[in-house]
Amino acid sequence: MLTKRIIPCLDIKNGRTVKGVNFVDLRDAGDPVELAKIYSNEGADELVFLDISATEERRKTLVNLVREVAATINIPFTVGGGISSVADVEVLLQNGADKVSINSSAIKNPQLINDLASKFGSQCVVVAIDAKQIDGLWIVHLMGGKVPTELNLFDWAVEVAERGAGEILFTSMDNDGTKNGFANDALAKLSTLVNIPIIASGGAGNMQHFVDSFTEGKADAALAASVFHFKEIEIKTLKQELRNNNIAVRL
Repeated sequence: MLTKRIIPCLDIKNGRTVKGVNFVDLRDAGDPVELAKIYSNEGADELVFLDISATEERRKTLVNLVREVAATINIPFTVGGGISSVADVEVLLQNGADKVSINSSAIKNPQLINDLASKFGSQCVVVAIDAKQIDGLWIVHLMGGKVPTELNLFDWAVEVAERGAGEILFTSMDNDGTKNGFANDALAKLSTLVNIPIIASGGAGNMQHFVDSFTEGKADAALAASVFHFKEIEIKTLKQELRNNNIAVRL
């Protein structure tokens, strides 16, 4: 049985870890290198690093910070933000990233997914999808959730899987930062539509929410930020709770 993964997320702005609610009202959550080291030591399965303003500010990901984080951890490391070419990915992989996460650039240029999968392998390509419900439909957004598109979450997920993405990181903008739980209905539908792992993101507030994301949402991994950054949930305790609920995890 494949184990379920717990993934802390470092949202980076101006070199610091930040966290907001519904993608806005950001507050400082600490030094990313220190946090990365803590999570690696506490038993996180992977780490995601998102330079959340890189695309909006039309600049590349903070490569020096990526290198620093990679040097302090011994778990798989996914980096996203401002990635728009094969060359961008080469630089990040050379500086310690194991996978890359693309979002806005994939929407603007879907062929990028094919190109990255062909060059580096699907296992290296995570497509992040930020979506919120508008008139009952899950609508994909880009530029850090600021710009709505005409894409439907489920149609886009099927397309990115067909183009060679190795995983989908789905963030419910409605749930993000609310601590009211993950969007489990949407997660469960995604898992039936594609045969690649789905990472749940947006809404973690307590340990039961993680349990629900795996049982009701059928997610393969669950990502969270503030509950870990502000010590509301400890990863070791969370994993023991998941094990108590018959969910396979790496302890």
